[in-house]
Amino acid sequence: MNKESSTFEEEIEKHGQLIYTNVGDSMLPLLRQGKDVFVISRKPEGRLKKYDVPLYRRDDGTCVLHRVLKVREDDYVLCGDNRCWRETGIKDRHVIGVMTAVIRDGKTIPVTDLGYRLYVHLWCDFFYLRAGILWLKIRLQRNRQGAGREHSVK
Repeated sequence: MNKESSTFEEEIEKHGQLIYTNVGDSMLPLLRQGKDVFVISRKPEGRLKKYDVPLYRRDDGTCVLHRVLKVREDDYVLCGDNRCWRETGIKDRHVIGVMTAVIRDGKTIPVTDLGYRLYVHLWCDFFYLRAGILWLKIRLQRNRQGAGREHSVK
């Protein structure tokens, strides 16, 4: 898809889905940048459900693919699988479509696949444990980087 001639919304409207590769690491380990591809289909009728992965456009125009952790009355609580902070304020009007499959190493894995669903529950249901581990990992990396700079100074 040529982003300059077609928006994500137009592509989904025209073809019923969008097949795209991710940029960034916010959905690791599910989506590996430059390696995995995801399939976005039209947004469903009604509200999204917990564990859905919508492609949404923030008010500033940025497109993001993150997972629904909680459905609230007026918005959703979302978070990338590789993030420890949550985003709120995303409403139905922001949603472009919903991920229906991941293509990894040429194999299509639908979101209804038992292995995918097991991953989702383990990854999301233990959010606070995962968030703590990610936070600790980030702190350790920063400490190592700081220590490396101290040793390189002469």
